[in-house]
Amino acid sequence: MKIRAVIVEDSRLARNELKELINQHDDLLIVGEAENVDAGVELIQNERPDLLFLDINMPEKDGFELLEMLDEVPITVFTTAYDEYAIKSFEYNALDYLLKPVSAKRFDQALEKVRVKLDESRNTHKAKKLTESSQIFIKDGEACWLVKIGEISLFEIVGNYTRVFFGDQKPMLYKSLNQVEEKLPEDCFFRANRQQIVNTNYVADVVPWFNGKLKLTLQNGEEVEVSRRQSYIFKDKMSL
Repeated sequence: MKIRAVIVEDSRLARNELKELINQHDDLLIVGEAENVDAGVELIQNERPDLLFLDINMPEKDGFELLEMLDEVPITVFTTAYDEYAIKSFEYNALDYLLKPVSAKRFDQALEKVRVKLDESRNTHKAKKLTESSQIFIKDGEACWLVKIGEISLFEIVGNYTRVFFGDQKPMLYKSLNQVEEKLPEDCFFRANRQQIVNTNYVADVVPWFNGKLKLTLQNGEEVEVSRRQSYIFKDKMSL
């Protein structure tokens, strides 16, 4: 499985040097790069990479501020020309710290740490996965339900919580959508956009939408707009 990596670095030269090191490893795939914090946050939220190579010193906002802006932080390896940031980088739970110019040997050492960390994370992730027949307990106010995962047609963000659609019920689950997604079976649940996850077993109709997007209509009448990037993935997932 490829390790999907993003580079956030204001120096074009430094980005190119990192890309040369990355391209020497067949299990690494660059899925995007950004030259400032705001563009980096948007890129990370859209691509949801496994690994982030992050410069610390950038104009306007620094790498530490970028991490504070994220709800979900990928494995992070800091890159900087200033070694006085080393201690602070580990306070932000960075996996490693690379001093520029980055040597191939030092890069390989950091990458090995990344591989070990990802293996541990994926093994834990697999162990926590639910199945369609798994049941979850939902309490919303005074009402309670014990619901099979396979009977849920849609999960939707509402503020800091998640609305759960099953039958004619729409209670609130006091977890974030990212927390929910981590446990869902991937064969039938699909992240349509930042706000919604659909159960593909409940999709009644699919139509082309604007700008290369798709619109799904579920059996309960709910309509879900699939983001352009996710539309390509959905087509591939649902095709023969």
